[in-house]
Order: sequence, then structure tokens, then C-alpha cells
Amino acid sequence: MCPDTDTTSGDSAHVVTAFLRHRSDVLCLRRSDAVGTYRGQWGGVSGFAEGDPDEQVRTEIREETGLEPGETVSFVRSGRPVKFEDSDLEREWVVHPYLFDCDTREVELSEEHDTAEWVPATAILEDDRETVPKLWAAYERVAPTVRSIAADDEHGAAALSLRALEVLRDRAGLLVAEREESGADPAGERDELAELAGRLLEARPSMAVLRNRVNRAMAGAAGADGDDWGAPAVLESALSTIERALAADTEAAANAADRLAGSVATLSRSGTVLEALETGDPSRIFVAESRPAREGIDVAERLAATTDCTVTVHTDAAVAAVLAREDVDRVVVGADTVLPDGSVVNKTGTRTLAVAAAREGVPVSVVAATAKVSTSEAVNLESGDRSAVYDGDAPIDALNPTFDVTPADCVTEVVTERGVLEPAEIETVADELRDLETWRDDGASTERETTDRNHSVE
Repeated sequence: MCPDTDTTSGDSAHVVTAFLRHRSDVLCLRRSDAVGTYRGQWGGVSGFAEGDPDEQVRTEIREETGLEPGETVSFVRSGRPVKFEDSDLEREWVVHPYLFDCDTREVELSEEHDTAEWVPATAILEDDRETVPKLWAAYERVAPTVRSIAADDEHGAAALSLRALEVLRDRAGLLVAEREESGADPAGERDELAELAGRLLEARPSMAVLRNRVNRAMAGAAGADGDDWGAPAVLESALSTIERALAADTEAAANAADRLAGSVATLSRSGTVLEALETGDPSRIFVAESRPAREGIDVAERLAATTDCTVTVHTDAAVAAVLAREDVDRVVVGADTVLPDGSVVNKTGTRTLAVAAAREGVPVSVVAATAKVSTSEAVNLESGDRSAVYDGDAPIDALNPTFDVTPADCVTEVVTERGVLEPAEIETVADELRDLETWRDDGASTERETTDRNHSVE
């Protein structure tokens, strides 16, 4: 977290620390003997803020990892500075924390570090890993929270389910670490983590995958130690559920990629669909811009950079015309939720695209892990800010539905990690997932909390 050479004057030094995240792990770097402070200790990407911290942190990432911000590294958020005093160095540090997502784990270390490891963030808390001071405090300022998950309108359901599992993992890991000072309190830990899980379940009600994966983590913990389960069981279960989720999403993408050839059409942003398109063999990809957030533009730009095929972006209103006029072989979309009857909840515009595809005889493939199957027929559709549609002064009402429901008869197939699911198999998966909901029957408190530990800047 702290730089190797003190180039500041006075009693306070401002530094930047970047946490680089790939999938659900963060990059930890061990400081080498070439640095002046905290040799042999683990930290993030760090350096003195010799000007604008927002610019300096990107310079440090480039110099210390060889990764290029804006290309393989994308900004997620910054957090409130962490201030602390190191009496041995007679120095007050002001640390500006940042979180970035990475497309790769391949890094080129500078002389300032001798080892790099991608680890779950909770490894920072482990006794066998000596870290620079206040590293966990800095991470907490940029870590995902219930609030950031609820407000995220850029990422798909699979990605947000991983963020939810990270929230649960991080809190459980902290409670495990706090046992050294306060002792074990399984009942208290259980209540706190059950309350947090309850908030996560309510954060994005339209996303079945988030609910199912949080339920799986909690059910795994409850089944591990009977009535005595606490933070250690939740931590272990959250970590294993993250691994399971990542594997399922990858397998679903691989199964879909085998079906993608010729010209395809898509909309919105689904990490699983992106992976399928990047590893498949399409010759041309049509991408609807996906208003109001226009995440389709980012998808088109990424596909243009990562594939050799022709990428065409168009307005949402043009989807029917594109399918009627262009030679499109397949529509491929993600899903926020697959209902037990086979209908699909996804970003608004999916229904229009699927209905138009049915009219033109174009098959529609929905790519989703089985964790996206809902245990209920009920649909809770989210709406966005009305001002994104109309912010004028006229007495006009505005509708901005975020999701819509595509009927099952407009969906050709649902491609999962298990392969293509038949309608009867979807109901079977729903039954399996209902069994995971029983962890809440133990009476653990899930009352809503009004505070949030993370005060980040989006």
C-alpha cells in the first residue's frame, strides 16, 4: 500500500493503492528488498500520489504490472482515503484506494515486487500473510456492497451474483479474523450473516441467479455444521460457491460457443454471452445499443477488439428491420432469470428481438447457467429512472422498464452448463434450487440493516 521511496515533504504522504480484480480474486504483490519500506510484506499496486491520484494510480498499474488501463484494465470505483500513522517511520499516510477489473492474470512485475498472487480478498486477513498496514481497511473502501449491487445498471446478472457472493465472503472472512480478539460467537455470526444474506436477496429481486447462489452459499454453511454453523462455515461455502459459479458460467459459454457460426444478433451485456461470442466462430455480429444505459456500445467495442468478425451496432428500434433485411443465422442473448415454464426475463428489448426473430424464422438461443432458473413463477420487473427517458418540463409521464419477459414459445433453446435444457428439465432444476431456500427456516434474523460499511465513489 505504501511506496518504496519517500519523495514528499512534511509529516503526511498521499499514496494510491489499486486492487486489481480478475473474476473474484484480487492481485497481491509482495514487496521486494529493492524498496525502502515494508519489505517482504504484501500489498496492492501502490505509489506516491505526485499529483492527481486518479492519474497516478493508472501510472502505477502500468509500471508495476505491465497492464494498460483502458485496455485490459477497467476502472470500477474509488473509495474514501484511509488515514493512519506509522510511529516507526514517523509518518502519517493518506491512502487513496481504487478497484479495477482485469481481463487477464498475466502481469510483468517491476523490481519493487518479487512475487504476485491472485487470491480471494479474504486472504489479506490470514495470519500467514503479513501485509502492509491498513490493507484490509483500504480494500473495504472499494469492495462490493449491497448498495453497489443494487445500483449497478451496467453488468449482467451472473456478474452481480459473483459480487453478492464476494460481499458474503468478505463479511464472513472478517468475522473469522475477529475471533482472535473477541472469541467465537457462532450464533451472533449466524444472525449477522443471515441478515446480510437477506439484504442481498432483496437487492435485485428480478435476478434469480443472485438469489440462488446466495442461497447455495448459506445452505452449504448450514448443512456443514448443523446448528453450530458460523462465520468459518459461511466463508468456506461462499468460496466454493464462487468457484462453482465461475465454472458453470464458463461451461455454459463454451456450450453456446459451439453453436455460434455465421451471422448472429444480440443485445445488452451478458458476460456469459460475451465469452461465447469471443470463443465461438461468428462471421458477423449485430449488437443493439441497449438503451437507456447503451451498454451494447461497450459490448460492440469489446467484440471489435477481441474478435476478427465484423461488428455492427444499431438502435434498439431497428432490431426487427435488421432481422428482416440482413441474413442473420441466430439470435443469442443472456438471461437475468429463466422462469420454470421456460419464459425468460432479461433486459428490455429482448422480447422485441425474440418476437421479431420468430417472425423471420431465426432461432433464439438463451445462454444461462442453471442457477438462473427461478424457483417461482412470480415476476418482479425492475424499472429505471424516468428521467433517462424524459427530463423535460411538460406534463408527460415516462416509462423506463429495465426488464421484460420473453414468452417460452419465442425461445428456441436454453443453453446451460449441462447442455440444452428441455422444458421438463427446467422445472426439475427449479425443484433442486427450492431445496436451497430451506436454510432460512432455522429462524436466523434477516431484519434489514440501515448502514453500509463501504463508502465508495462510483
